[in-house]
Amino acid sequence: MTTIAIIGGGVAGCTVAYHLQKAGVQVVVIERDVVAAEASGAAAGLLSPLGVLLGPGPLTDLLLASWSRSPELIRELEALSGVPVEYQQSGSLRLACTEDEVGLLREHMAAWQAMSIEVQWLTGDEACQREPLLGPHVLAAVYVPREGSMKAPSMTRAYAGAARQLGAVFYEHTEVTGLQRSGSRVTGVQTAQGETIACKHLVIAAGTWSARCGEWLGFSIPVTPMRGQMLSLRQPEVPLQYVLMGDVYLIPKLDGTISIGATVEQTGFDKQVTAGGMSTLLTRALKLAPALERASIVKTWAGLRPWSLDSHPILGKAPDWENVTLVTGHCGIGFEVSAITGQSIAELIMTGKMPQIIRAFGIERFRG
Repeated sequence: MTTIAIIGGGVAGCTVAYHLQKAGVQVVVIERDVVAAEASGAAAGLLSPLGVLLGPGPLTDLLLASWSRSPELIRELEALSGVPVEYQQSGSLRLACTEDEVGLLREHMAAWQAMSIEVQWLTGDEACQREPLLGPHVLAAVYVPREGSMKAPSMTRAYAGAARQLGAVFYEHTEVTGLQRSGSRVTGVQTAQGETIACKHLVIAAGTWSARCGEWLGFSIPVTPMRGQMLSLRQPEVPLQYVLMGDVYLIPKLDGTISIGATVEQTGFDKQVTAGGMSTLLTRALKLAPALERASIVKTWAGLRPWSLDSHPILGKAPDWENVTLVTGHCGIGFEVSAITGQSIAELIMTGKMPQIIRAFGIERFRG
């Protein structure tokens, strides 16, 4: 008997698997493709939460708690899994290119300072001295030394690898087709291979496909796909040093590329890369850093973010079920809250008590 069955091998499922297995709870992860096959493989890998931190509240608390935990956790995962995450705390420049944006950036900086986050105001000239690739459109910037990035697929695989080292079992290329139940409890997960994997507790971490699991359980999980298109450029001879945040973000990577993203499009489950999407990203990126005009395009891709109705994660117990937990709807912040998400959900499952830090994210908020 598997104690915990987790549907979904993305970062949400893998962080829960790691934290449960670390606590000595036997876990099996069931993934229809491979670990990090969908949104967790397409994500930019930002660890730069300040754009969402515009004031006090539950989401701010969640992001700050995870952000403070991430560097230590990454070292822990790399040591246990042997998977290099390519984490770098390069710092970011949050940019303003119009007078209106300058005023808004000043307001945001005041909010960040009120949360005791280290930030520094730069004039346009000072920003260009710090980052020579910036163009004349930049009027001001806020430098945030602690922001950075990692390689998202590798981070997911590090969670999975560390969980495996501790005894977790992963069923990849295994599609879930239904659930076995007894009263208000799920007792097993049925697969396309005709197998039923018994469990004492079920975690739904299926990303944008979580809504289908809700249908099996008889309630709505309000998560829909939101396409994000991205591309990467080869670093120029004088490389980009900082994460740039404007109408788009530009992320220098350790492999000598710059990731640029991302569009936000309601296109259903369509993951095509479009000319319009690429044109938008490149136009905005070149406005911030004109020197990249001659940079070669390395790759283009798209992923489907699991988007909830209010753009906040859905974390906690499933309604009317004794042993089902939801971990989905992370929109674009799955990695940035993964450290605290896994820890909090593991605590909830083991104790039956909702940790305060995730209390505001229960699905009941959508039920009137």
